[in-house]
Amino acid sequence: MRLAMAGIALSAIGIAAPASAQDSKDGFALSGTTRLRYEAIDGQARAGFNAADDLVNLRTTVLGQYRDGPIRIAAELWDSRVYAGDKGTPITTGEVNTLELAQAFAEVRPHALLGAGSTASLQAGRFLLNLGSRRLVAADDYRNTTNSYTGLHAELAWRGGWRAILIYTLPQQRRPDDPAELRHNAVAVDHEGVDLVLWGGTISRARAIRRTMIETSFFHLGERDTPQRPTRDRLLNTLGLRLISDPAPGKLDGELEGFVQHGHISTGLSANAARQDVGAWFVHADAGYTWAGDWHPRLSIEFDHASGDRPGGRYGRFDTLLGMRRADLGPSGLYNAFGRANFISPGARIEAAPSKRTDVMATLRPIWLAAREDSFSTTGVRDASGRSGTFAGTQVDGRLRHRLSPALRLELDAVVLCKGRFLRDALNAPPGRWTKYASLNFTVVL
Repeated sequence: MRLAMAGIALSAIGIAAPASAQDSKDGFALSGTTRLRYEAIDGQARAGFNAADDLVNLRTTVLGQYRDGPIRIAAELWDSRVYAGDKGTPITTGEVNTLELAQAFAEVRPHALLGAGSTASLQAGRFLLNLGSRRLVAADDYRNTTNSYTGLHAELAWRGGWRAILIYTLPQQRRPDDPAELRHNAVAVDHEGVDLVLWGGTISRARAIRRTMIETSFFHLGERDTPQRPTRDRLLNTLGLRLISDPAPGKLDGELEGFVQHGHISTGLSANAARQDVGAWFVHADAGYTWAGDWHPRLSIEFDHASGDRPGGRYGRFDTLLGMRRADLGPSGLYNAFGRANFISPGARIEAAPSKRTDVMATLRPIWLAAREDSFSTTGVRDASGRSGTFAGTQVDGRLRHRLSPALRLELDAVVLCKGRFLRDALNAPPGRWTKYASLNFTVVL
């Protein structure tokens, strides 16, 4: 039955894909994508879900935009659906968001606002964002749905490699969020309001130290209850510093980024829950080398540490806000076990491009909990006593991407997690020693 559903969804690519794109510097242009994903998991690492499961994801986007000199008006419809799930399948608003206007904005690009060589842009409306490293603010691509933001987005670049980005937004809160409605791909208008506000930005300078860019960032997230929806009332201020030297053949490269996070959060969802101060942090570091040659292989070593919450004192679990995870840590979807919270993990990564149409990537990561009393990353598995230790396991992650034609792309993702003592012994840990995940993705681009 589930394989039959996959066949039905695959045939829908030809139906749902929009008409051919029109490419023009000025005037109207129409483009779109349709992506079909079949994913399966055995030995689920997250608590409370089917031990073995599979799911069909179908995502269609249609973008229309009009340009007239410095003015651009754009609207983009996203339709994200899943098929073949049941009550034990982890289906959330990360998988389902049907018939939603993810973008609807006007943009102006004034000429040489700060003199010759400078550029500027201002967007107003609802738009997608990918800021800095994308670890805090991103339009997630591997996930079946995306993050959208309503408000103002300004960018300014000027001489000396300087660039500034400022935002004031109301992040999209995807609806519906009821599990039964999500399983049936129900349609509802997404919500944004002053109950969830994100503002801040980045300032960067390219080649500040030889090939190295330096970037600072600050983001404020404010969340509060509405009458029908209690929240943790997060008020988080996150300050970041990043240094990055991009990969290049025959050269060393690297990245170092750190965030400190302060503010407060409620200890529970009730209106009278106590408020707790936040003191959390995250660091990412990697160093790599790219060899010259046909495949341009790159080998890198990595290290990530996201703080967890320890008993007493301040709340210490790092909040990645609206950041991505796939590029650094692992797939979302049915796997979704490894996010930017309560872990310590060194790792090794190898990447190569056998041809202009193909690239491959593989990583190896042992993973420990940063705070043994807190739940591990995004699994929901926890031992409040701390007696299950800190070793979560070893993850091997691989990806192959191939462009079959200018309009058709293939992606294969696979993860094997060898569970450590914590993911085997914690009271609510799902049974089994291994988690195995794979997904096959076909994308039509028009």
